[in-house]
Amino acid sequence: MPALILVDIQNDFLPGGALAVGNGDAVIGVANRLAPHFPLVLATQDWHPADHLSFASQHAGRRIGESIELGGRLQTLWPDHCVQETPGAEFAASLNTDLITNVFRKGTDREIDSYSGFFDNDGRRSTGMGEFLKDLGIGEVYIMGLATDYCVKFTALDAVALGLETHVIEDGCRGVDLIPSDSLEALDEMKAAGVHLASSGDLNLASLA
Repeated sequence: MPALILVDIQNDFLPGGALAVGNGDAVIGVANRLAPHFPLVLATQDWHPADHLSFASQHAGRRIGESIELGGRLQTLWPDHCVQETPGAEFAASLNTDLITNVFRKGTDREIDSYSGFFDNDGRRSTGMGEFLKDLGIGEVYIMGLATDYCVKFTALDAVALGLETHVIEDGCRGVDLIPSDSLEALDEMKAAGVHLASSGDLNLASLA
């Protein structure tokens, strides 16, 4: 039984949001079209405290897009986004959330970011999604959402590392692209790690149920 994982389809990543991804709203229609064909639909949700240390606002003299060392790791500094209990952290209003059975929140620890839907960036603290899938005996996942070069990529890489057959739906993703080639390089990295790249139009939807 395969699961569909919707990554961070939240207001702050949509056009007009605090950390808007170009054409990020284009993934919503893909999600709404695919979700009814999957027996299990999960979602990840960025859920930051207001003083999260990945925010440039927490570092005097630092600018958005700069990198610093945080907890021994290189950290890109972002605008304040997806702050807990704010409208920006909510799922997109036009996303059909009725079929989402479980939501796994990430980035809740002030001191470390969490791009992956499975673990924080140290790979130590689990969101519980991997355990949830294992308990259900699910060995195959389809991943889509925002953003290709960050949270989608790291979610997919962790899925492969956990032994899951992993597909990324390319037309269901959009990237931040701080450097214009970032998303293309992310797709190459995922493919090299064993992720299957797919288009929603090529999926055999009848076989997914």
